[in-house]
Amino acid sequence: MTTRATDPDKTTRAIDPRSNDRLAASLFAEVLIADQLSRNLISKALPKGMQISHFSVLNLLAHVNEERTPAQLAAAFHITRGAMTNTLSRLEWAGHVHIRPDWDDARRKFVSISTAGRAARDSAIAAFMPLIAGVVQDIGAERVRGALPVLRELRLRLEADPPKPD
Repeated sequence: MTTRATDPDKTTRAIDPRSNDRLAASLFAEVLIADQLSRNLISKALPKGMQISHFSVLNLLAHVNEERTPAQLAAAFHITRGAMTNTLSRLEWAGHVHIRPDWDDARRKFVSISTAGRAARDSAIAAFMPLIAGVVQDIGAERVRGALPVLRELRLRLEADPPKPD
């Protein structure tokens, strides 16, 4: 069965709802494959022992330049508190973050990036930035600029209202 849709110029055409399903499947397949390939590219360029999750936390802390709680970090990355605790433990062991107690609430902790963590983050960026900049150059800056609003809207939509399985 087809539905009717009105174009901006007021002409009417038949739209097959299955074509939207195919379009959605193609979009998500491309996003998932691009995610996997970009993670592989970046992982290979990261300094020895650093994982993407480590870099991501260091990058966020460097960007905001203020302390965050483990719960805030877990929420920012859409992961469990346990997963974030594991990542933070590894970063603390490496000397990349400082974790201190909250002086007002002993149950809570605060995390900040250390000087060594900032240096590790900067080293990671220096290692992979030429690779990802090369990809953008190959695709073309204007085409990438054109894709960004769609990808940003997709991310914001999924963050605000994640799809629920039936």
